[in-house]
Amino acid sequence: MLEKVDLTKSLSKEEYKEVFEPLQWRLNELQRKARSAGIPTIVVFEGWDAAGKGTLINRLASGLDPRGFKVHPISAPNEDERYHPYLWRFWTKLPAKGTMAIFDRSWYGRVLVERVDELTPEEDWRRAYEEIIEFERQLADEGAVIVKFWLHISKKEQKKRFKKLEKNSYLKWKVGKEEWRHHKQYKKYLLAVEEMLEHTSTAFAPWTVIEATNRRWARVKMTETIIDALEEALRRPAPAEPKKAESPEGERVSERKTLLEHIDLSKSMEKDEYSKRLDHLQEDIFQLEHEIYIRRIPVIIAYEGWDAGGKGGNIKRLTNGLDPRGYEVIPIAAPTTEEKAHHYLWRFWKHIPKAGHIVIFDRTWYGRLLVERVEGFCTEAEWQRAYREINEFERQLVSFGCVLVKFWLHISKEEQLRRFEEREKVEHKKWKITKEDWRNREKWDRYKGAVVDMLQRTSTTYAPWTIVEGNCKYYARVKALETVVEAMKNALEGKGA
Repeated sequence: MLEKVDLTKSLSKEEYKEVFEPLQWRLNELQRKARSAGIPTIVVFEGWDAAGKGTLINRLASGLDPRGFKVHPISAPNEDERYHPYLWRFWTKLPAKGTMAIFDRSWYGRVLVERVDELTPEEDWRRAYEEIIEFERQLADEGAVIVKFWLHISKKEQKKRFKKLEKNSYLKWKVGKEEWRHHKQYKKYLLAVEEMLEHTSTAFAPWTVIEATNRRWARVKMTETIIDALEEALRRPAPAEPKKAESPEGERVSERKTLLEHIDLSKSMEKDEYSKRLDHLQEDIFQLEHEIYIRRIPVIIAYEGWDAGGKGGNIKRLTNGLDPRGYEVIPIAAPTTEEKAHHYLWRFWKHIPKAGHIVIFDRTWYGRLLVERVEGFCTEAEWQRAYREINEFERQLVSFGCVLVKFWLHISKEEQLRRFEEREKVEHKKWKITKEDWRNREKWDRYKGAVVDMLQRTSTTYAPWTIVEGNCKYYARVKALETVVEAMKNALEGKGA
């Protein structure tokens, strides 16, 4: 592909002066329109060393409102970044709706420099193609504009520019041993680039190859490409507003047997046995926490369940056995204004634990498939798409080496009523019961339909659900801790899901 690129393309100074200023004004106008429309824009610059990425980014920035964009220069990952899934540092830098993020190098480093310099095992960089496509598709499906540039120059042109930079006392720092080493590896990099373009140029995030020998030509083509992408995005119909679900299919689920009806909620445990087993499990988990820290294994424990299902008590017994320096509990409530301005998974990626640490989610990303679906806070297209997105998200975590334990705390409708009434009567428990809890209870059948779909469609070999029989709190707490202990032991012994 790249051998067919015409690197002689150029613009004269006169042609450039005539066309470039109107393009900048148009881009500035489209930036304002994209902001009003709430369209996030992601511009990625990749290319050969000395191909002119910095110059193009400066030119792009000079034509934009500085309040509406941020440039992210990407270098080799630091220690903190290496201890997270490799896409984590890019998720945390994503732009809010209506703003622009400009990446000077990007997530493609894994399939370029990390591949060619053998910094990453082949299994990892090959898997990265799939994860990158998933990442970009998720962003595009949420309305993001993704523009990706590969700045192309010949090996001869690169050498010429290196020598010129070395003669400049202010710029010679840009060319060192590593740059000359990469220059000698031009053919190896060329193969990696070709494969990258082939695998990751998609309809929702296509690559644009810029013939970068002539800088004026490069600037014009860059600006025209971004303009075209923004114009196309602004022509799309506005996303449909979520509709309140009047009588969704969840109403009908109670008429047939589902997996929830097969859960034996009569399972119980006496207090004496509970106390003994709890003490033993908490001792185990304390030791395991330190072992997973030494081995640098990240652990995520996700709790979902019915209101009054026992999540809080369950989490408390789990954390009582942990060193507080090694874990964090993330309570998930309705998204904030900032969180609503990003992809719905953004706020969960932010809390992915560093390798060797534990994060416990009190409610999770499954809110999209439960409360957001049932209450009509997202469209049907959004929650239907979320099954795939969540499975992709969890597969990426597990591929990184994360222990992922997911609990659904199940109780009967009758037990929920008993606990609600108890909370209203007991003074120190009154804060736990709200009007919203009673309102949600009236939609039990709708929520049950959503729960059944969630369990069936997101219980995978790599991230299975554990349904906890929760009518007896003692039994539920012991089962949950036993599940966590087993998962951590399996990880330490090198056993997969």
